[in-house]
Amino acid sequence: MSGPSINALFLGNASGVNFSLILSPIDEITGKLHHSNCSGSRRAGDWNLNVVPGGDISKVTISLTRNLQLCLPNATDCCTTPLCVVETLQVLACRGSVMMAHLLIQAEIYANSSFVGNVSENATIIPNQAFQPLGSCPCDLTAGACDVRCCCDEECTTDLKQLFTRSCFTGVFGGDVNPPFDQLCSAKSMEHTPDWFPFLCVQSSLDNTPFLGYFYHGSISTPRDASFKIPLQTSPGRLFTGYRQGDPIMTEENDYFTIPQQSMAGQCVRNAPIAFLRDFDVRCLTHLASYRQGLPHDVRVNSGTGDFIRQNVIYGTIADIDKIITKSESPPTTEVPCKNVTFAEHYEFIWKDKNIKEVNVAVFLGSLCDGEILTQRFTVKFVSLNNTNETEPSGNPGYQVGKPLRAANLNASDTSGSLKLWHPALGGLCMSAAYTPVLFGLDSFSGCVLEVGINEDCNLLRGNVTDKLNSLIQATHIGKRSNSSYSNLNDWVEIIRLDPYNSDTNVSAGNLKGVCSDIPANLNIRIIFATVGAVQGIPQQEILAVQISYSTVIWQFQCGLTCENVDFLPITASVQFIKVPAQPPIPPTRFQINYTEFDCDRNDVCWPQLFYPLTRFYTGEPYPQCLAKTLAVAFVVLLVAITSSPCFPKAWEKSFL
Repeated sequence: MSGPSINALFLGNASGVNFSLILSPIDEITGKLHHSNCSGSRRAGDWNLNVVPGGDISKVTISLTRNLQLCLPNATDCCTTPLCVVETLQVLACRGSVMMAHLLIQAEIYANSSFVGNVSENATIIPNQAFQPLGSCPCDLTAGACDVRCCCDEECTTDLKQLFTRSCFTGVFGGDVNPPFDQLCSAKSMEHTPDWFPFLCVQSSLDNTPFLGYFYHGSISTPRDASFKIPLQTSPGRLFTGYRQGDPIMTEENDYFTIPQQSMAGQCVRNAPIAFLRDFDVRCLTHLASYRQGLPHDVRVNSGTGDFIRQNVIYGTIADIDKIITKSESPPTTEVPCKNVTFAEHYEFIWKDKNIKEVNVAVFLGSLCDGEILTQRFTVKFVSLNNTNETEPSGNPGYQVGKPLRAANLNASDTSGSLKLWHPALGGLCMSAAYTPVLFGLDSFSGCVLEVGINEDCNLLRGNVTDKLNSLIQATHIGKRSNSSYSNLNDWVEIIRLDPYNSDTNVSAGNLKGVCSDIPANLNIRIIFATVGAVQGIPQQEILAVQISYSTVIWQFQCGLTCENVDFLPITASVQFIKVPAQPPIPPTRFQINYTEFDCDRNDVCWPQLFYPLTRFYTGEPYPQCLAKTLAVAFVVLLVAITSSPCFPKAWEKSFL
């Protein structure tokens, strides 16, 4: 027991049971407790006993009534020492003179660490963390008390340390804050010490241990509210020299241009900045009580060169609001019954090179009443000034992440092509599914379900599924870059198609009704690309190869609760982008494979970097000082080599003759 109270449970019928509390001092000669009987009471010294009966289970509480504050000068009724209470208690449960149960309690209670009184003017001096460990005993976690297994705790007496002297915490946590490191000459912890270790080891005291480097040497700053405002540039001239992909778009007030967007957790962030050349289409749920008006449409946008552009805003209304407004089951929470709010905002940024040329906004307004849930929609689309149609490429000249691929059908008179995925509609049926283009750099997975009858012919089913999957790929070639020319065949890579199944072999499953094997239900699109350079600091991605393959499944008619003649076959399409080096990596030599001790990436000592302090990349000390030290060491080594030569004594003797 280490606190002022403790609870216990008495199991059994407590009717007619007398509970008593007895102080049981230990006999100094025998070291045993004095014999106790059932004649005690519920109060003993500074202790009280309280029993709450509860049928077959009774709650027994033992509490201390004395003050646990440390004594101030000329104070009474307090603790004179940090270890305030050391007593042994016995709780007895007797029926008559027969003892039914007893509980032995060893109480060691320390005084409260909270201070009441005048505060001293003496401040605690914290040592410099760069030269002395801040905590010499990290396992000392309790103030004024002994922490078990913490042998460096000064509150632990010698008797208490004997209880866990063989189980003390080791390492830095146990108080060894300056352990010898492996590079120390006196350290013997390395199992395989190389021959050159005595020549390169460190001769230093433990006060200069590298463990002292694990500290933060920073200043204390006052907290401030999070804001999307960036500090103003102090340099004269224009604010920007152009946007790059992913840069936040700025306003005239040097703030981020923000609209609601969806976070990684699926929730809508109301003030998320718009990133340059990043399209998105999000929907956010809101009701009248939580509705917040967004950024005003009179805010001017920084074009990227310091000029500011006004937004071209067009307002409209939505006729069919049943698809975006649903009734809420919660009671009304606002006094205003209805309010004019924004239903949707569609932003179109016209850009050229690294600048924004025009901003067009379409805003749809409507009335939202209390008790209704609104599905707001926010879209952002970046359209190149040189190509403002729907077949906009994904960058110039290389691909940019999130932009559609450039596809072509070079074997037909109409060279336009497409590479798409399904965008399932309500019900997920393939016949009602819409399409969405494949976006560069984004691994995607989509699918739909196809209705299949129990009497379906397997060959017709394979052909129908293959046609559905091939309808996603209306192209024979994919452009290496976004500006690939239709007249130059070298700007395109041919799509490698692997047959879904071999038509020469018999793929029939026999005469089993409702079972078909080798159904090409999965379309796999693998696109290999590489970074081949950079234009104005923007990495340029280029597609190297495209492969299309199929994965087959065995379809079997499934009979649910109501066995009907129609079943559903799910078919899927996946896109995987694989990045490879633009140039094949240089294979390691036989010397690098066999002699790994000279590999700088695998060892602490790197012989190829022995003269690194002589290079301009070393910034540990001034270059002239480093050069002077190196020349001095070289002179000493040369002098030792000359004097240790066998010819040196003879030459020295001849010089005196």
